[in-house]
Amino acid sequence: MEHVIDMNELKNLKIELTRFMMAYKFAIDEMSTKINILKDEFNYIHEYNPIEHVNSRLKSPESIFKKIYRKGCDFSLEAIKENVKDIAGIRITCSFISDIYEISKMIASQKDVTVVDYKDYIKNPKPNGYQSLHLILQIPIFMSDREELTYIEVQIRTIAMDFWASLEHKIYYKYNKEVPHHMVDELKEAAIMASQLDKKMERLHHEISEIKQASQANESHVLLKDLQLDKLNLDLESLSLPIIERFLPGKKDK
Repeated sequence: MEHVIDMNELKNLKIELTRFMMAYKFAIDEMSTKINILKDEFNYIHEYNPIEHVNSRLKSPESIFKKIYRKGCDFSLEAIKENVKDIAGIRITCSFISDIYEISKMIASQKDVTVVDYKDYIKNPKPNGYQSLHLILQIPIFMSDREELTYIEVQIRTIAMDFWASLEHKIYYKYNKEVPHHMVDELKEAAIMASQLDKKMERLHHEISEIKQASQANESHVLLKDLQLDKLNLDLESLSLPIIERFLPGKKDK
């Protein structure tokens, strides 16, 4: 007996799949807005922008199904949602290591953001040398008839970490993941060098910040002394004015 395709069922499935993917697209939009607000606020208050670049990506249905197949999970939307938490992804590139933790703290403190998973590959790099901070977040997305709690992965790394990860990925792709052993060692060595560069730039950043703060404190001290001197001159002027007026022509002694 031939299986009869229910067109209404097929149409409903297509709608649900579309809405499922749209929720992740909206999650990216929502998080991008949050990040831009934090970046602008930080820049306005501290006159410094800790974020260099923000990139986003949405996994294709083909990539999602391949991951579900590898995990051995059911091919249902609910199973996909609970087992593939990186369908929506945002990558934030920062200037310095301290910026990474500052940005992650600001994101995690948002009222409607729940941190589901936290992996610090900076303090604990992967065996190949990879470094980055990974957050799996859950945020509410408000649809026309429902509220969807949607997962999104946020990766935060420095420029050096991003540069290394990008080149490492290209090399592995070129060699179809069969990279010669000596190149694996060199990649790990390059990761160590990138980490050392990050730490050196961090030290320079702190040193410059301390010099700037000391300079601002000195300027404030000079300004305070100038204000005190102006006040003293004003007080002396107020005190001497009646005495001067007393000896002006036309003034009579009382």
